[in-house]
Amino acid sequence: MKNNILIILCLLSLGSIAQTFTPVKDDTYIRKKFTEVSQATTSIKSDFVQEKNLSMLAEKVTSKGVFYFKQKNMVRLEYTQPFKYLLVMNNGKATIKDETKTTQMDMHRTKIFQQVNTIIIDCVHGSALTNPNFKVTISESKNQLKLDMKPIAKGMKEFFDNIVIFIDKSDYSVLKMQMNELSGDNTIITFTNKEINGNIADNLFALVK
Repeated sequence: MKNNILIILCLLSLGSIAQTFTPVKDDTYIRKKFTEVSQATTSIKSDFVQEKNLSMLAEKVTSKGVFYFKQKNMVRLEYTQPFKYLLVMNNGKATIKDETKTTQMDMHRTKIFQQVNTIIIDCVHGSALTNPNFKVTISESKNQLKLDMKPIAKGMKEFFDNIVIFIDKSDYSVLKMQMNELSGDNTIITFTNKEINGNIADNLFALVK
């Protein structure tokens, strides 16, 4: 279960570019703009590369796939390399499918899973800055915003030290999310070839049996 949750949480990351970040000069404007742009987003399709850095391994574990989001609160994570793995979240329920089995889950009965789903939706909708489960600090570089989300909810504190989200200042889309675990391991996902507000079929979010 914990491994499945950590895979899901990888979703929001993007590859890092070395930049210098300083506290934002106008916190109110940033929050307002991020919310406005994100709430205008009805769908997202993006390729992604996930990098998992494990303290027990010398080399990072890299996976690739496609991410889909559609209003309201429908998410599909489709891993294609090096193995096939599918996660669909829709209307409070989830399907997890790998190459050998399919698992159905009611997210309302699993608090940590529910919080994970909330983080994903928050980052797309622009409500991450007001999530009561985190203390959020905003900083900026020339081209990016950085949200440092420190968990204060009990469930998330048991998994993560913090979650860092990088945002492109040109369009306020999520560029990167780095999940730093208490163990010292971390996960990063890079999103590329983003398509915003395109036509995505509803059947992609059907709960697979």
